[in-house]
Amino acid sequence: MTALVLCNGRIDGGEPIDLLIENGKIVQLGVGLTAPRSIDLEGRHVVPGLWDDHVHLSQHALAHRRVDVSAAGSAAEAAAIMAAVAVVRPSEPGLPLVGFGFRDGLWPDAPTAAVLDAALGAHGGLPTVLISGDLHCCWLNTAALDRYGFALHPTGVLRENDAFRVTDALQDVPDSVLDAWVAEAAVTAATRGVVGVVDFEMADNLTVWSRRIAAGSDRLRVAAGIYTEHLDAAIAAGHRTGAVIAETGGLLQVGPFKILIDGSLNTRTAYCVDEYPGLEGHPHSHGMLTVSPDVLVPMLRRVFAAGILPAVHAIGDDANRVALDCFEAAGCPGRIEHAQLVRDTDLPRFAALGVTASLQPEQAMDDRDVADRYWAGRTARAFPLRSLIDAGATLVLGSDAPVAPLDPWITIAAAVGRERDGLPAWHPEQAISAAEAIAASAHGRRRVAAGDISDLCIVEIDPLTATPQALRAMPVSATLIAGRFTHTLLD
Repeated sequence: MTALVLCNGRIDGGEPIDLLIENGKIVQLGVGLTAPRSIDLEGRHVVPGLWDDHVHLSQHALAHRRVDVSAAGSAAEAAAIMAAVAVVRPSEPGLPLVGFGFRDGLWPDAPTAAVLDAALGAHGGLPTVLISGDLHCCWLNTAALDRYGFALHPTGVLRENDAFRVTDALQDVPDSVLDAWVAEAAVTAATRGVVGVVDFEMADNLTVWSRRIAAGSDRLRVAAGIYTEHLDAAIAAGHRTGAVIAETGGLLQVGPFKILIDGSLNTRTAYCVDEYPGLEGHPHSHGMLTVSPDVLVPMLRRVFAAGILPAVHAIGDDANRVALDCFEAAGCPGRIEHAQLVRDTDLPRFAALGVTASLQPEQAMDDRDVADRYWAGRTARAFPLRSLIDAGATLVLGSDAPVAPLDPWITIAAAVGRERDGLPAWHPEQAISAAEAIAASAHGRRRVAAGDISDLCIVEIDPLTATPQALRAMPVSATLIAGRFTHTLLD
């Protein structure tokens, strides 16, 4: 690769400086540096390339091709949106009608198969599925219940493992088609400064991404998450977290092993110390603990002994307590994905046990009202970014796309401002600085330095002094992976 000088770039808001890039690394910072190729940044700001530490890229790509029901304020409204599409959509025999993005936590009416059937009317024979914005719930009409093996279900609303069965079935798209859609999503991500993602799609991600990269996908680095059904094969192959997969140009590495032990807030399945209002006496009034400690502890030990870092999905405060207890019992470090509600006594345990907290700040903006209702009196410790950092925890940030946008500047803005849509900041005491948010979005890289790999994001305004609103709309001029442009608006 020809040496490259990026001239007159600003690092941490300082005076313009040149960056000399050779063989994928920043080899020197200085003034008046030269190379066969040079680009004048004209005072633009240079930050480390950004990662989204928690995505579901196939679901993200599919969501953009499904009916958007995110604006629905009731079950009746969501059903009416689907009915209107059923009337005008071209006839596609055998294909279901799929919507995405409903959030029923504050709806005045309940989603049921009967509501969908009534709205669809003459189109009621069309299997129709709505996937919740948090991916933990599916709402089906009678035809879809019959099709996916849930005939005579009492409500038509499936949660957790039952819902995952349906979303998996809905992913029956030819590999070539889905790969093309994911490639489009990767191009868009690169325009927002993303150099890498941790992909927790519920799939054989190492195989899938090996195929995609072999076919030419080169806009992103990918750490491929592993699930239980693929764990034996990963261990047998000797895969270890962080190891680069051969013949992928350094773009694909083995990611963490992920296991879910509870649900989500909007679906009211996040496992909590306190009961959910309105669910008192229900068998799952505290949410759902889907994996018991006697199963989780030996699994953590086995995974870590094989060199694979375990990542435990835990949203409710009791789920986080269980996860931390299990990490302690297993005697291994790892990650907790989401950590949306954490007891004060558990905050210091992240650092003490070597457990990284992986959070998605924009979800706080989506969930603030439903959290105020179902976690009333506890939201001061919801999405506790400031408290976790102050307690010494390592923090990484992401989106959980398609749950929130795959855009690290939206993530950073939510972490810094705790605000959106003109509303007052929600628990601003849990906000963190832009510098902290960027580092948590760049695998701990706090600033660009000589000797670093040249994964870079070049932006038009100083992110360290920008308002949260400006951070959301951050103009990204260029993105580089190992000195190679994956996006550029520079001359």
